[in-house]
Amino acid sequence: MRIGIPKEIHAGERRVAGTPKTVKKLIEMGFTVVVEEGAGLAAEHHDEMYAQSGASITSDVKDLWGESDIVLKVHSPQVHPSLGVHEADLIKEGGCLIGFIWPAQNEEILDKLNARNASVLAMDCVPRITRAQKVDALSAMANAAGYRAMIEAVNVYPRFLTGQSTAAGAIKPAKVLVIGAGVAGLAAIGAAKSLGAIVRAFDTRLEVGDQVRSMGAEFLELDFKEDGSGEGGYAKTMSKEFIDAEMKLFAQQAMEVDIIITTALIPGKPAPELITAGMVESMREGGVIVDLAAQQGGNCALTKADELVIHKGVRIIGYTDLPSRMAIQTSWLYASTLVNMLDEMGGAENFDIDMDNDIVRGSLVCHNGQTTWPPPQQPVHAPATSPDQPSLDTASPAVQEKKIKSKFGGIAAMVIIAITLLALGRIAPSEFLSHFTVFVLACFVGWQVVWNVTPALHTPLMSVTNAISGIILIGGMLHLSGSVTGSEITTDTFTIILGAAAVFLAAINISGGFLVTRRMLSMFHK
Repeated sequence: MRIGIPKEIHAGERRVAGTPKTVKKLIEMGFTVVVEEGAGLAAEHHDEMYAQSGASITSDVKDLWGESDIVLKVHSPQVHPSLGVHEADLIKEGGCLIGFIWPAQNEEILDKLNARNASVLAMDCVPRITRAQKVDALSAMANAAGYRAMIEAVNVYPRFLTGQSTAAGAIKPAKVLVIGAGVAGLAAIGAAKSLGAIVRAFDTRLEVGDQVRSMGAEFLELDFKEDGSGEGGYAKTMSKEFIDAEMKLFAQQAMEVDIIITTALIPGKPAPELITAGMVESMREGGVIVDLAAQQGGNCALTKADELVIHKGVRIIGYTDLPSRMAIQTSWLYASTLVNMLDEMGGAENFDIDMDNDIVRGSLVCHNGQTTWPPPQQPVHAPATSPDQPSLDTASPAVQEKKIKSKFGGIAAMVIIAITLLALGRIAPSEFLSHFTVFVLACFVGWQVVWNVTPALHTPLMSVTNAISGIILIGGMLHLSGSVTGSEITTDTFTIILGAAAVFLAAINISGGFLVTRRMLSMFHK
């Protein structure tokens, strides 16, 4: 199959949907890759680099679109400035397009793509589920946008960000307020803390408070019993009373902080206005506001998209191309999610638009000439009424008989185990029973302790195997106290040898657990 990577024609866009590294991966997956001449120049990826990775370079835009089975893009299709033709009209009949589409805002584009019978996957519609993290392009771009927002703020902030003691006097650290602790907000918090600022953050979703605090920032909370957690990890629209209390908090914070970064945006809706003109005027001179919701109207009343506005000494940044300003990094991040999406779809040999794949179906917005967005809601069944697990009252006679047999089978097994233990107690020596009792209790207690730990907290040190290794280590150390009688190999000698082997092997496992955990923790250190 042939993949085409065209040059982005959106004004000011520097990103590209394929880098030399990801092109090489696509070729290894069995695809043939064609890149438009100059497609990666703005991201500092030259045509020679693509050619060295195995891609073909072409200057014929119509051929790239019309002959490619799959087209990878960043922005949704637009009218080509040099050809005067809409990119959606150039796509191959029955071809596939993958990129940011924004179907709720681009119904006309969907109609054009349906006319070409194209299958379209929107990277902005990837479902927010754990399994889809590898193709979550929105989070990747939001992470870059949050980081870059802080850099842009520092670029125009006319003071030090970190506190200093100088001969002329002490300089207090800047105070930063981040509104919205999603991916972009957390990235902004991390950048601000690393630069030495005092950081505060607010979010309507109370569960993100621990994430904010873990990054060293202060989480601002309202004395209000309402949670803003919505579907898909996004915030929901709050009540009027909550919004009033929220605005009062922002007005107070505006008079105290030096930099405000806003990220509040609900998909498909205009950005909520959180910073009024009066709040801007209450900030001290040199203050900075970075509005990441500028493309949807902005969270600040004075924001202008793609402009830097200075109002009474306060700088208001409304740039909408923050990820594009880091084109080398963001192109690779975005292109990697595309590679993962194609891998999810079976690669070149087994390429398929599987409607049973929750990632593919959730991202699919056009297929077979029909608009397939939004995807159907997945039904949720209560366990008691699930078709696969009917209750005993409503189950068929065969199922009821099977459940009854299973219940009696469990009771019979318990009886057999109890009889076996009683018989063992009659014939086994008292020393064996003492050790056996301790062993059973240790295994049971250890299993209960480890099994009840939340899976998210499991590390190599908290695994069942290391719990068992601890038991073996202690038992081996106890048996090492044995002695050898004369020069003859006795039972005690074998006991010592086995005890030493047990200690050695268990120590390797436990030490390895500590080493792996240490390496895992070091990944989070700078």
